[in-house]
Amino acid sequence: MKILDIIKDANVNLLRNKLRSFLTILAIFIGSFSIISTSAIQAGVNNFIDSQVDSYGGEGYLAIVAKDSFDALEGLQGAMGGNSGPMEYDPDKIQTGMSPITDEQIEKLKKVDGIDGDSIIEQKSLNITYVTSKETDKKYLFAAEALPPGNVKVDTVTGRGLDLKADEYQIVLEEKYVDALGYTNEEIVDKKIQLVVLDEYTHQEKIFDAKVVGVIAPGVVSMGQSYTNNKLADDIYEENTKYYPEEVKKNTYAVAANYDYEKYSVEEIKEKLKDIGLSAMSIEDIIGTIKSFFDVILTVFKIFGLIALLAAAIGIINTLFMSVQERTREIGLDKALGMSSAKVFLSFSIEAISLGFWGSVFGITVSMILGNIVNAAFHSEGGFLEAFPTFNLATYTISDMISVTILIMVIAFLSGTLPARRAAHKNPIDALRYE
Repeated sequence: MKILDIIKDANVNLLRNKLRSFLTILAIFIGSFSIISTSAIQAGVNNFIDSQVDSYGGEGYLAIVAKDSFDALEGLQGAMGGNSGPMEYDPDKIQTGMSPITDEQIEKLKKVDGIDGDSIIEQKSLNITYVTSKETDKKYLFAAEALPPGNVKVDTVTGRGLDLKADEYQIVLEEKYVDALGYTNEEIVDKKIQLVVLDEYTHQEKIFDAKVVGVIAPGVVSMGQSYTNNKLADDIYEENTKYYPEEVKKNTYAVAANYDYEKYSVEEIKEKLKDIGLSAMSIEDIIGTIKSFFDVILTVFKIFGLIALLAAAIGIINTLFMSVQERTREIGLDKALGMSSAKVFLSFSIEAISLGFWGSVFGITVSMILGNIVNAAFHSEGGFLEAFPTFNLATYTISDMISVTILIMVIAFLSGTLPARRAAHKNPIDALRYE
C-alpha cells in the first residue's frame, strides 16, 4: 500500500465514527485556537513595540542631556499637553532653559566603557515660541527637532517622510496638533503651518512657513515633539543664536548615542554617566515595562492553551484505542493478506496526525477570522485602538501558523503511538477470531 493510500484511508477511517472524531478534533481546536490567538496577539504587540523602538533610534539608543536638564524636559513635555492635546501659548510664562553639555563631557562620554563613541551625535536645541496656522487664531506651545541621522524611523498615519536635504522647510507633525490647527490628518498634508520664534531683544516675531509632509502615528514612545528637515532646523537654530558669541553657538544641549545593551544594563550605563554629570533616557525607560507585562500575560495564556492540548491528547489516545478495538478483525485480515506491522503502525499514526492537522487548521482559521474582525472593530471610530492606527492587536505570521500546526501534529503523533503500537503487534490469527 502506497503512503498516499494510507493517508487517504486514515482520513476515511476518521469518518467511521463521526461524533467521536468530531469531539476529539474539537478538543484539539480549542487548544490550537488558544495558542495561535495568543501568538498572534504577542506578534501584534511586539511588532508595534518594535516599530516604536525603531522610531526612537533602536534598541541600545540613549538620549543624553546634562543632569539638571531633566526638570526642563519634564516641564516642556507637560507644557506640550501630554496626551490631552497641545497647550495654548502664554507670553507671560517663560519656559526653563536647558544646560549645555561641555566639550569635556563629550570627550569623557566617548571613553565610557559600553558607549559606542562613533555613534555619538550632537543635537541642536530648537527654541520655538509657538505654532499656529491660517485656519486658526490660536497659538500653541510647540517642540521640534531635526530628525537625527541613523536608525531613527518615524511612522506616519498620512503623508510621507522628510526629505532631509530639501531646500524647502519640511516638518512631520505630532497628530495631536492637527485638529488644534484646524485640519484633519488628510487635509494638513502639504499645507503650511507657521512656526514662530520670538526675538529675545526686539521681541519681534520671526515666522517660518513649514510644509507638513506627514502626520506622526501615535505611539507609546511619543515624546510630544515633531521632526523637521535639516534646512528648517538650521535656520531656526540660526535665529535662536544670532546674538550669541561664537563659542556659545557651539553649545550642545543633547546628544544621541548607542550603548552595548548585550553587555551592560541601562542602569549600569546611567551610573557611569552620572560620574561625568550627564543623565540619559533609554527606550527601556519608556516601553520596557509595557513589553514585559504583555509577555508575562501572554505566556500565561499559552500555558492554558497547552493544558487544553494535553486534554486533547488524552482524547486522541482514547479515540484510537477504541478504533483499534473496533477494527481488530480488519487489522487481522490486513496482516493475513501481507500488510506489515510497520504499515499498520503507520496507518494508525497517520490517523492521529490527521486529527491534529484538522484540529489545528480549524483553530487557526477561526482565530484568523475573529482576529481580523477584532482588528477592524478596534480601529473603527470609538474603538479601543482608534488612537493607534498602526497597532494591530492580532498579527498572524506564516511561521507562527506552521509552528503551531507542526507542534499539534507532533503531540497528536506521540499520543497515537501507544494505540498504533498495540494495533501493529496484534497476532493476525487471534485478531481474525476476535468477536
